[in-house]
Amino acid sequence: MLLRLTCLLLLSLCLPLAVLAADTPLNEVRPGLYAGGQPSAAQLRELAAQGVRTVIDLRQPDEDRGFDETRVAESLGLRYVRIPVAGAEGLDAANVRAVHQALRQSQGPVLLHCASGNRAGAVLGLVNARYEHASPEQALQLGQRAGLKSLEAATRQRLATPSISP
Repeated sequence: MLLRLTCLLLLSLCLPLAVLAADTPLNEVRPGLYAGGQPSAAQLRELAAQGVRTVIDLRQPDEDRGFDETRVAESLGLRYVRIPVAGAEGLDAANVRAVHQALRQSQGPVLLHCASGNRAGAVLGLVNARYEHASPEQALQLGQRAGLKSLEAATRQRLATPSISP
């Protein structure tokens, strides 16, 4: 009986672990541009098979990716670009310009990501407003499709303030 209870307890722990291990949603926010949170190695393989050619990673160097993303991306023939964005402070003109340039230099579909999609959405919205002349609301909508959530207020502020808008 004790063995049976122990086995049931161990099995019950597997479900939450499986839920935690689920892949992060990556959304095609417009044709050829995927955005979201940290991809798994399997998602990178799937995206490469679907034609993605460039990965733009906005995470800080010390953020845990769970695997060697650079090595996996490069082994798949993907161009890997790292542009570290540190929260709201990282939503500056230099990072927005760097992401815009990386998107322009891409040779095909792109994955833009951070940990959760929040920074990716914020930066993408700012790129959309600054370089593609979208309205603030259009830029925010694009950012939200990419995962913009807690950085929305900071993004709105940058969109509304010409002196600090990228």
